[in-house]
Amino acid sequence: MNQIVLEILEYYKNNKREMPWRQTTDAYKIWLSEVVLQQTQVIQGTAYYYKFIENFPTVAHLANANEELVLKLRQGLGYYSRARNLHKAAKIIVSDYKGIFPKDYKLILKLPGIGEYTAAAICSFAFNQAYPTLDGNVFRLISRLYAVELPINEQKNRSFFMEILNNLILNTNPRLFNNAFMELGATVCKSQNPNCNICPVSIQCMALKEGKIKIIPIKTNKIKVRNRYLNFLHITYGNKFYITKRIQKDIWQNLYTLPLIESTQGIDIKSLILMLPEVIKNKKNTIDLKSEIKHLLTHQVIFAKFWEIKLEQLPDFESNNLIEVDINSYKNFAIPKLIDKYLLLL
Repeated sequence: MNQIVLEILEYYKNNKREMPWRQTTDAYKIWLSEVVLQQTQVIQGTAYYYKFIENFPTVAHLANANEELVLKLRQGLGYYSRARNLHKAAKIIVSDYKGIFPKDYKLILKLPGIGEYTAAAICSFAFNQAYPTLDGNVFRLISRLYAVELPINEQKNRSFFMEILNNLILNTNPRLFNNAFMELGATVCKSQNPNCNICPVSIQCMALKEGKIKIIPIKTNKIKVRNRYLNFLHITYGNKFYITKRIQKDIWQNLYTLPLIESTQGIDIKSLILMLPEVIKNKKNTIDLKSEIKHLLTHQVIFAKFWEIKLEQLPDFESNNLIEVDINSYKNFAIPKLIDKYLLLL
């Protein structure tokens, strides 16, 4: 076995963090943990993991669940398309595989929302198959160990890193190997301020020898960020207000938000009034700007304005797909974090 691998495995055995998904070989639970932990800190993700297991102890429970409940349990993590794909995949596992998680990498890869990393994680952690898990932590670790200056966020370079890992994983326990490499990348070979002084393979690290720790791994800046200006209408009548379900293929699909008007730039109250639906254009209604929140998504920056519109009398909202709620009942719906943040200030 490669000396680097031996050192990393030994370090892991003595320093690993205890995590619930490391104590199971249940493919369903491992899959859940991977979906929850995507771009989520372990501490935060653990609570969501337990919440999902409690509500959906088996893949059949998840498949038979209402999508709104699945989205609700995801609330606060964002990336709601992952919850929808999770639900779709569960249905396929129940219908096509009789509720038994497939063991074949290629079959797993065909499930909605499962990419190369997640398929490898399920195969190795659940079935101990020799598929390396190449996540951001492992990309960084391998880049530094071998002073690789290929951009890690370019798909064409993935095969280069996979070739290294496929050689390293030979004659090992794949479950242990993947956990150890991911753990070292997450806790020692960190993006900022790596702990090279306690790293078990610092002597073999080419980036450290060449003084390139701060510049490796390499990333190309390809992300185009889009600015969006969303005007949320907090329409109130007494102690009630209104929410609506977003059904269009956009951010927050199938979640509930306050009604909104999107503008091409930030607007003032005069411009807003011109854009309001006729059903609430009543001079007796009062309109106030209650809050402005800047909300960052992966490829979007949301400049949100929350306008409170106090109704003098109740219009006919039947044709506007609005749902009447109060400050307590809205919590029964799957609400984006941005909306929840505003409503919690009330």
